[in-house]
Amino acid sequence: MTTDTSIYNVLFICTGNSARSILAEAMLNELGKGRFNAYSAGSYPKGEVHPLALATLEHLRMPATGYRSKSWDEFVAPDAPVFDFIFTVCDNAAGEVCPIWPGKPVSAHWGVADPAAVEGPEEQQLKAFKETARILHRRIELFASLPLQRLDSLSLQSELRNIGQQ
Repeated sequence: MTTDTSIYNVLFICTGNSARSILAEAMLNELGKGRFNAYSAGSYPKGEVHPLALATLEHLRMPATGYRSKSWDEFVAPDAPVFDFIFTVCDNAAGEVCPIWPGKPVSAHWGVADPAAVEGPEEQQLKAFKETARILHRRIELFASLPLQRLDSLSLQSELRNIGQQ
């Protein structure tokens, strides 16, 4: 981390990169404009963004275009952004062996239930997406409000873990 005028690069990781990590990417880019560049990736990307993730973003009046399901391999390439923060948003991704990320980013696990795994009527599925979005939105608000440039590494790590338990 550098100065208070820094723009921080953040990567949200989930196994499929079709729902939770996409929602988190969109939310941080919207809520943290000018302070954060958010990205998302998956260890085993589905290859497409879940339509209800995009519908949820539209419901929240956030941009819902331009997202794609992609592998975390894109972010270890030489021309990839160097990340300041990496968050896993699903339990499967948290347990996987991640690539070695340049720059030693601060990481935390912010696990949330997978709304794409909910079966049943579309109304029930959409409700699950909205609940996941609510949880992620609150965590991202808390993260974006932290005085990042004034926190030492241990305090920052502790704050990020606490946010993941909210």
